[in-house]
Amino acid sequence: MTPFSRSRISLLLISILWRIQLLTAQNNDQLIMVALKQQLGISVWSSNDSSYCSWEGVRCNSDLSSVEMLELSNRIIGGNITLISELKALKWLDLSNNKLQGPIPSSFGNLIQLEFLDLSLNTFESPIPPELGKLKNLRSLNLSNNYLVSNIPDELKNLEKLQDLQVSGNQLKGSIPSWIGNFTNLRAFAAYENELSGKIPNNLGSLSGLRLLKIHSNLLEGPIPESIFSSGKLEVLVLTMNKLVGNLPLSVGNCKGLSNLRIGDNKLTGSIPNSVGNISSLTYFEADNNNLSGEVVREFARCHNLTLLNLAFNGFTGTIPPEFGELTNLQELILSGNSLIGEIPDSLLKCKNLSKLDLSINRLNGTLPSELCKAPKLQFLLVSQNSLRGEIPSEIGNCGKLLELQLGNNYLTGNIPPEIGQIKNLQIALNLSFNHLHGSLPSELGKLDKLVALDISSNQLSGSIPSALKGMLSLIEVNFSHNSLTGQVPVFGPFLKSPNSSFYGNKGLCGEPLGISCGNSFDSDQTYHHKVSYKIILAVIGSGLAVFVSVSIIVFLFMMREKQEMAAKSEEIAEEKNPDPALIIAGNVFVENLKQAIDFDSVVKATLKESNKLHSGTFSSTYKAVMPSGLILSVKRLNSIDRTVIHHQNKMIRELERLSKLCHDHLVRPLGFVIYEESAILLHNYLPNGTLAQRLRVSTVAERDFEPDWPTRLSIAIGVAEGLAFLHHVAIIHLDISTSNVILDSNLKPLLGEIEISKLLDPSKGTASISAVAGSFGYIPPEYAYTMQVTAPGNVYSYGVVLLEILTTRSPVDESFGEGIDLVKWVHTAPERGDTPEQILDSRLSTVSFAWRKQMLAALKVALLCTETTPAKRPKMKKVVELLQEVK
Repeated sequence: MTPFSRSRISLLLISILWRIQLLTAQNNDQLIMVALKQQLGISVWSSNDSSYCSWEGVRCNSDLSSVEMLELSNRIIGGNITLISELKALKWLDLSNNKLQGPIPSSFGNLIQLEFLDLSLNTFESPIPPELGKLKNLRSLNLSNNYLVSNIPDELKNLEKLQDLQVSGNQLKGSIPSWIGNFTNLRAFAAYENELSGKIPNNLGSLSGLRLLKIHSNLLEGPIPESIFSSGKLEVLVLTMNKLVGNLPLSVGNCKGLSNLRIGDNKLTGSIPNSVGNISSLTYFEADNNNLSGEVVREFARCHNLTLLNLAFNGFTGTIPPEFGELTNLQELILSGNSLIGEIPDSLLKCKNLSKLDLSINRLNGTLPSELCKAPKLQFLLVSQNSLRGEIPSEIGNCGKLLELQLGNNYLTGNIPPEIGQIKNLQIALNLSFNHLHGSLPSELGKLDKLVALDISSNQLSGSIPSALKGMLSLIEVNFSHNSLTGQVPVFGPFLKSPNSSFYGNKGLCGEPLGISCGNSFDSDQTYHHKVSYKIILAVIGSGLAVFVSVSIIVFLFMMREKQEMAAKSEEIAEEKNPDPALIIAGNVFVENLKQAIDFDSVVKATLKESNKLHSGTFSSTYKAVMPSGLILSVKRLNSIDRTVIHHQNKMIRELERLSKLCHDHLVRPLGFVIYEESAILLHNYLPNGTLAQRLRVSTVAERDFEPDWPTRLSIAIGVAEGLAFLHHVAIIHLDISTSNVILDSNLKPLLGEIEISKLLDPSKGTASISAVAGSFGYIPPEYAYTMQVTAPGNVYSYGVVLLEILTTRSPVDESFGEGIDLVKWVHTAPERGDTPEQILDSRLSTVSFAWRKQMLAALKVALLCTETTPAKRPKMKKVVELLQEVK
């Protein structure tokens, strides 16, 4: 055999061996993928074994021999994923936002080609496997929002190519490892919402490429290292809600690209360095709730992109820099809770985008600027608890966008300007209390038909309460106390429901809320004959009136009956002539087997009849809709204030479709939607057992059997907590948690509703102010009053109120608690009153057995934790679930 022949044979053998190896690898990945399809239940994957490289979310190499990418996020998959570690060529693995649980497979450490690994938004419960340290090609590792415990393992220090490390939203303990400072390629490190302690490593400053550092909501101590600003490349720094001490380093000015700097809720001291003015990209600066001092630095005025500046509750002194008027992009300026003096600078009113101005709880003097409303977008003007003098300028009526006006606890004089009645959008609060206002109440206040809270107490106001105030149809809280008002309190629902104390201190007032009759009295003997004459005359007039009223009522009833019959006939005729109540723009049913059973025209018609209304909420009204097929639906029409969402139909439809795939036993999922004209309707299953609020608010003895017993209530509490924990797990913050939004199925299993509203109308995105109160009264967390932001800790507070309702069967707001006291305050102050647990808990349940009482007391402790005043002290919802399961 010639050398040439031998060479050809060798090449042939190599080719055959290569083909065998290729075929083996291909067959191996093929078997793995088929097995994974069965284990994970991924329905979109084809059963055609030979085409696995074309399956959705799968990408193979150029030879179609090996799987290089698995993109399986948001598939609602569970099961054993260990087999994935056999895909040896895998470079990209994304399993985020699924239902995976148990430990993270340590065998993933064998995927040595892996460059991207995302296991976030699952329910993995284990330490971080140290074997992941073998993934030396890894560039991105995201393990956020799981239940991971223990320390960050030292083995991860071998991931030298790492650019993105995210471990937030877990239960990690220990310190931030110093070896993270050795990751020279690291651009982003996020470890917030854990239980990390110790100091921030000094050597993080050696990370020349670090752009994002978010380690807030931990237990970190010590100073902010000056070194982290040394590279000058940092763009986002969030250190809030820790225990950091010391100053904000002068070197912060090196980071000209820093757009987001949040250091609030710590124990920082000293002044803010003037170098902050060098940060030309600064957009958000928050340093509230610290012990900072000195003057508010004027150099902030050089940060022309500044949108939010929050320095509340520190020890700042001096005046408000007039240079802040140059911040044309400024939306929120929050300087409350300091010791600032001087006047409110007129220049601030040049900030054309200013939405919130909070200068309350300071020592400001001078007068209110007459041109307050030059800021065209001003929605929140909060200047209470200062030393402002002079009159309220009549120009206040030009503040057409105002939602809240707080002027209480000052030295304001003069009359209440009637022009306030022109602020038609005013809805959260009008507070003029504790001033020196005099004169009569302007009847124009009655035009504020959206206003929820009115406080004019502790002034020198005189005259009567105008009957025109009956036009304030949205009022819930009023306070007229400690003035010189006279006459009868108008017979008006919000006034009659207010506690007596709302009218105390007005010697001339009378009427039902005060329990004082407004009738005249004649005590002199000289008037005896007049009294007799008046009685005779009144008796005659009364008899005549009685006859007249009786006849009038009979005639009125006949007229009403005839009118109703005619209206009913007109409605029937109208429906026959025009079966389409409105032009339907779009609609879809997400559940395939219900598409034939749901008629969109019938859905729209149902929402046009008040008789179909089940209840109204903050953001929507719910109706019962019977389809021609016999199917009964619960349909939710968005309130008028929310119709702007219609102008973003594509986004709305995508969100609804995604939410319809959320799989959890305790969430109400949308079945579909209908868009017509300027309205949106969301479709749900009809649940005849109503809401938790209805179950807890029985009014007659006959309805007592309608109430759930304690084991049922505890199961409901756990179910709601699990549903809410899941929402937080998938990064959804609920907007309106209340017992009215907990729906009960036929087995009294709770389902949390209004999920779509929370996603479609999320006001927490960005820093723009909210145009409506997010949540139901009595459930809104205290911090919302000054942050106007809906947060996860705020959700925990609202849930705590629901849990207190379950335990006490009391309403969140009840006049029996006393003035200014809601259910939370009533329960928290029980020890001060000397109340026993039985006086708080529903004694019909707590006295049934010792076991029930013990469980109720344990659940009460959980409710108290959830309703802590300080958000940082509230547990996360996943912890709440654990605590309640321990109770059970």
